[in-house]
Amino acid sequence: MGNLLLLIALTFEIAFAIYCVVTMQNHKKMKNWIRIAVFIAFVMLTLSSVIEWSFRWVMLAVLLFILAVPAAVSLIRNKTNTKKYKTSKIVWKSMMMIIVSVFVLAPAIVFPQHKSPKVTGDYEVATAAYTYVDKNRIEDFTDMGENRFVNVEFWYPKKADEKYPLLVFSHGAYGIKASNTSTYTELASHGYVVVSIDHPYHSFYTRSEDGAVAMINTDYNNEVNDSNKDGIYTKEELDELIQKWMKLRTDDMNFVIDTILEKAKNDNNPIYQHINPEKIGVFGHSMGGAASVWLGRERKDIEAVVNIDAPFFSDLVYKKDIDDFVARDEDFKTPLLNIYSDDVWGQLDSNSTYVANKLNNEHFKDASTVHFQGAKHLSLTDLPLFSPILANYIQGGKANIDQYYCIETENELILKFFDDKLKGIGHFTSKETY
Repeated sequence: MGNLLLLIALTFEIAFAIYCVVTMQNHKKMKNWIRIAVFIAFVMLTLSSVIEWSFRWVMLAVLLFILAVPAAVSLIRNKTNTKKYKTSKIVWKSMMMIIVSVFVLAPAIVFPQHKSPKVTGDYEVATAAYTYVDKNRIEDFTDMGENRFVNVEFWYPKKADEKYPLLVFSHGAYGIKASNTSTYTELASHGYVVVSIDHPYHSFYTRSEDGAVAMINTDYNNEVNDSNKDGIYTKEELDELIQKWMKLRTDDMNFVIDTILEKAKNDNNPIYQHINPEKIGVFGHSMGGAASVWLGRERKDIEAVVNIDAPFFSDLVYKKDIDDFVARDEDFKTPLLNIYSDDVWGQLDSNSTYVANKLNNEHFKDASTVHFQGAKHLSLTDLPLFSPILANYIQGGKANIDQYYCIETENELILKFFDDKLKGIGHFTSKETY
């Protein structure tokens, strides 16, 4: 929609400028009527939901209003246009309007209007966001001596009539808690309480209940970027970084799970009262998936794990004598579903940080593994729908898979896996490649 409106705006501005130049007139009255008509058309399209009102249309609405009001005043006053025609002025105004049009339509182009992935469950889904403060930890990313805080958001059945399994999600290296909103919504519609965590200073940004915003930490951002480049870190240094990252992530996840379980005992909030504390699953994308697998080894109360496109950091062992990573020699006993894009699938046979993910690793012989052929790393999130331009830039190109097929199939697989492992519904099976 944004691209279409920009094309229409550019075509009109250029055509109108040419018309004025050819006729050697300003045509101010005609332009005023057009500006009013465009504003009315925008309002009508918004009211009829052809244009779905959101942040992406705010600047355009303001611009059209600013242009329409003086145009209406001018027509009402019916003042004769006495300004002398100048070609340079017509061209200059047209160029400025083109630049302004690109600027105000940029949000609609970068974050295009799109349909939401399908939701197949019977429950209407509600959401709620909270900030939990961990009084047992001091924030390492600031020097103010404050306690570590974690922002969470719940997706849950609005008209709850029983207790539901708790699912805890952790986002990627510099993601946000809303990264897989379609997945949370689909799960909640089928009777799950899903909580997604923002890891402050690991997330791109996070907003607390009091409105305070914490952006991604620069040092952490540089560490992650440099870890994907050859020759920046030694294997030993990389191992130290992994341990540091995973400690923060798993500490956050443990804190959130323990807080929710405690609230389920003594907090009258319906969200907590409809959680079944005996049925807990964890899942995450990228670094969040690695933290989820790690937690699957640590906690005895976790009954199912979904790893989305992440290495098994929990199962990497750095051997100083060979200066390399090897896989941990211990069975992983928690039910596990691995979902991989091409970006990770191509690394599974390499002796890298994915050495423990190898398909022939006997310690994960009971895990289910799925590969989305043609998918890139961010295809397994909602970002390519929310912002294709941003997703393609971050992941270095466009994925060769239909995004709706990818995310809806992924959501279906995750639902069926948790249904099997946490609710005892059906028997989970999947193809190896989709």
